[in-house]
Amino acid sequence: MNLLSLFNALPGAVAQGLIWGIMSIGVYITYKVLDLADLTVDGSMATGGAVCVMMMLGGCNVWLSLLCAVIAGMLAGLITGLFHTGMGIPAILAGILTQLSLYSLNLAVMDFKANQGINVTKYQLIVSQRNVRTLSIDNPIFITLFILAVLIGVLYWFFGTELGSVLRSTGANEAMSRAQGINTKRVKILGLMISNGIVALASALLAHYQGFVDVNMGRGAIVIGLAAVIISEVLFSRIFRNFALKLIGVAVGAVLYFIVIQIVLWLGLNTNLLKLLSALIVAVFLAVPYWRTNLAAKHHRKGGREHA
Repeated sequence: MNLLSLFNALPGAVAQGLIWGIMSIGVYITYKVLDLADLTVDGSMATGGAVCVMMMLGGCNVWLSLLCAVIAGMLAGLITGLFHTGMGIPAILAGILTQLSLYSLNLAVMDFKANQGINVTKYQLIVSQRNVRTLSIDNPIFITLFILAVLIGVLYWFFGTELGSVLRSTGANEAMSRAQGINTKRVKILGLMISNGIVALASALLAHYQGFVDVNMGRGAIVIGLAAVIISEVLFSRIFRNFALKLIGVAVGAVLYFIVIQIVLWLGLNTNLLKLLSALIVAVFLAVPYWRTNLAAKHHRKGGREHA
């Protein structure tokens, strides 16, 4: 095994990790802030890229295309929210229904083709894999870091406002929020819209980075998002108390996830087993807090017997 090949691949893993870190922040909002299991992201992770790429291929400005991609993701979140709050469908099932619908809608947006390419030499792409090893302003690592910083700053400000506090209180204690006169249904819809808008932003950036959008681009996205959130919780929960630091931890978790994946691939794992590896990584990190609690409880009981 050539160690140099691993080092050459690491910039790409970091760049992808940062882009998926943006997506993971969207997952964090529903999973941790709203306390909802939302599977819409497997669909909206392709929606943003599809809308952005197709609009650019049609001659639209890159920033307008990016804005429309975010709006499309927010509409996906709106649909899930209406399924959940307006029709009484459990959140996880509402997300699955939206995700299934988005597969057909994404195909329709992409002119019923499974994938659509966009060339960096012909179009103004925000990030591109071609520049990942160049030490310049065009390096996708630097650009994505800047976008992440702006996003985290905006979210930190928003969740400090009255509306953001209402959203957080709904996730923390929905019954108490309702008792305070908060319309928790509207709040849930807003949270789902914000979450999937962020996911769609990541989707558009990923399409730019890899130079194409694929209808299956979001398959398994929820696993990667949860992996980043859980890795962050396990590694940084005792260090990062501030909300902004928690969001940074989620992004770092995504980067670590992709670095681990890259190392495992370098060691010779069959790429067809990546989904299995992803599931195992999430399972292990989900189990760590449980194991830690059990060990602490056993230690406490042992200490109690010794004192007795």
